[in-house]
Amino acid sequence: MIAHSAVPLCAEPSHLPGRNPTPDVTAGVASIVILTKSEAFAPATVANLGVGFDILGLALREPGDIVRAELRDEPGVRVLGIEGDGGRLTHDPQKNTACIAATAVLQKIGTNHGVGLTVVKGLPVASGLGSSAASAVAAAVAVNALLGEPLRREELLAPSLEGEAAVSGYHADNVAPCLFGGITLVFGLQADQIVQLPVPEDLVLALVTPDVAVPTAEARAVLPQQVSLKTMVKQTAAVARLIDALHRGDLEAMAAAMEADTVVEPAREHLMPLMQAVRAAARRAGALSLVISGAGPTLCAVCDDLAVALRVADAMKAVYDDAGIGSVARATEVAPEGAQVLSATL
Repeated sequence: MIAHSAVPLCAEPSHLPGRNPTPDVTAGVASIVILTKSEAFAPATVANLGVGFDILGLALREPGDIVRAELRDEPGVRVLGIEGDGGRLTHDPQKNTACIAATAVLQKIGTNHGVGLTVVKGLPVASGLGSSAASAVAAAVAVNALLGEPLRREELLAPSLEGEAAVSGYHADNVAPCLFGGITLVFGLQADQIVQLPVPEDLVLALVTPDVAVPTAEARAVLPQQVSLKTMVKQTAAVARLIDALHRGDLEAMAAAMEADTVVEPAREHLMPLMQAVRAAARRAGALSLVISGAGPTLCAVCDDLAVALRVADAMKAVYDDAGIGSVARATEVAPEGAQVLSATL
């Protein structure tokens, strides 16, 4: 299931079916093949992988966000509709993550075309599944497809980061796996500072999202600003163990390293309801380890088999059911590819 070796990422564009590759944008906007509608999907992501705060993340096969883009006569980007958010997301194009990313794509291409966006949220807001990143990435990919894909995949990184920054700040641990897929190591904000790592063959994840919002800003505010040298050594050793385990395809070692976080989880655990009870239930059901997904409150259990992951998901949900807390649980795998164009219409 490995996608790439550990070298700087340089993704090629996924041109629309049945079309010749679009000329490079430097050839001039006039050469771009303009469509009328497009639709893109961007997957949920699990950031940090326990020990890798702001530097590691992975893409999930499901769930995800969908963004539909269509040409408009008026210049600029506007929200035509948002579905599945319960009315929580702004329609203001200056503040909406999808609109910001779409605007950045148009500016990068150098076109005055107007675009309308419909955002279909498959991800709950403030859930620790990269919701803002998914909306931003899906919008960037959809708008690029609408204009004939003049930008390469790696050129969509900056616009996507612009979109997510409106909510979560500039860090690519969600955007990178969402855009490129697989498991990614991030050591900067440029495409050549993102590396795709091997994905262990038997890796399956069980996720549970309790009905509690944990905004990223709140989760970041509780983190320590300084750590001791001893703690730093332990944390960096755990990250090194995790990278080594991925390259060896050692799922048990990977799971153990992920759970060795001594910095972020201790500071955030109180924001995750019943975390230790869920961890214990997951282990009894066969999980190898459990960590916070991103800023939480979603919890992610590492499993080595789909049947085990389904059992773990049920066990985790049962903890919240018994406590009277609503939750959604699922089993899924790492998506080897990131965001995808679902449709494009002339």
